[in-house]
Amino acid sequence: MSKISSLRTLVWAAAFLSLASATSLARADTAAQIDRNVSAALQSLYASHSGAKALGANAVAVLVFPRVVKAGLVLGGQHGEGALRRGGKTIGYFTSAGITAGLEAGAKTFGYALFFMTKEAYNFVGRSNGWEIGTGPTVVVINAGATGALTTTTAKDDIYAFFFNEGGLMVGLSLQGTKISKLRPRG
Repeated sequence: MSKISSLRTLVWAAAFLSLASATSLARADTAAQIDRNVSAALQSLYASHSGAKALGANAVAVLVFPRVVKAGLVLGGQHGEGALRRGGKTIGYFTSAGITAGLEAGAKTFGYALFFMTKEAYNFVGRSNGWEIGTGPTVVVINAGATGALTTTTAKDDIYAFFFNEGGLMVGLSLQGTKISKLRPRG
C-alpha cells in the first residue's frame, strides 16, 4: 500500500471514529424523547428570540435539532436528531450529520432550528432522500443580534436558521456541508 493510500485510509478512519463518537453522544432513544426535546428547545428559542417566534408563526414548517454534538481534532464529525413540525405537530424525524476537516479541535453541543418560509423549500426537503445544506433552497443563518431587524415582511428567503444552546470548547458554527436525512427513530 502506498503512503498516499495509507494516509487516505487513516484520514477516513479518523473521520469515521469522530463521527461515530459524536453519534453515540447525540442519539435519542425514542420518537417521544425527540419530541420532548424539540418542544423544550422551541419554547426556549421563542422565549429568547422574538424574531424566531415571529418566523415560527408564519413558517410553513420548522425543523428543529435540539442537540447536535460536534467533536474533532483536525478531522471531526457532528450528529444530532430532530423533528419536522407543521402546524405544531411532528410530521417526520431527521438526522443532521457532517464530517469536517481543518483547523479545529475540541467538542461542543448546540441546537438549531430551520424555519421553512416557502412551500417550495418545504416540498424540496420532503422529496429529497437526504439534503446537504448549501445545495437546494437558500438558507440564511440569523445572528442573535439581528433578530430585531428581521420581520415577517422583510423575511423573503426560503429558509432561516437559528442556533441556540451552545456549549463546549470549539470555536465556530456552520451548517455548510451538513446533511439532513430522514430518520426512523426507535419506539
